[in-house]
Formats: sequence, structure tokens, C-alpha cells
Amino acid sequence: MKKYLRASLEVEAAKYEQGKGMEDGYELFSKVVTNGWVVSEGLVRITRPDGSVVCPFIQNRRGVIFIREGDYIIYEQSGERHVCGEDKFADRFRLTE
Repeated sequence: MKKYLRASLEVEAAKYEQGKGMEDGYELFSKVVTNGWVVSEGLVRITRPDGSVVCPFIQNRRGVIFIREGDYIIYEQSGERHVCGEDKFADRFRLTE
């Protein structure tokens, strides 16, 4: 098997903050757990005034990605967005400014 280095690509990134419009939508936490889409540990959970609990997500060509506590949202020049865990962010990205 050949080895490759990830190509350099300048991106913008921001740690996820609720209320900043960084997500594409929300899904009921109960539905996320019931459907077994992801491991629910660490997911951002927001309790709405009606008592329902929802989880924010972004959607890209890979599908729906639920946002976890401490995640960064990566904005590529092409307009595509990704989620990167805080634990991997420092290894993958270096500040340029």
C-alpha cells in the first residue's frame, strides 16, 4: 500500500457556538438515539422552551454530521463544510494569521 500526505488546503474554522447559525438544522435527540445514527455521548444537546431536546448538525456530501461538544466547523473555499473534533483539530490545522 502507498503512503500519502494530506494536501495543504487553506480553510476557515470556528469552534461551534450555539446561536451563531453554524448548523444546518436540528434533530430530536430521541430520534438520534432511537435510529442509532451515532454514538450519543458528547453530542451537543439543546433544550428548547417546549422541553424537547435537539442536536445540531451540518449536512455535506457525506451526509448528516451531528456536532459534538468542542467540535470545530471547517469551511472550505469550495463552500463545503466539515466537522472536526477538538482532539484532532490541532494535529490537522495550523493558524496562518
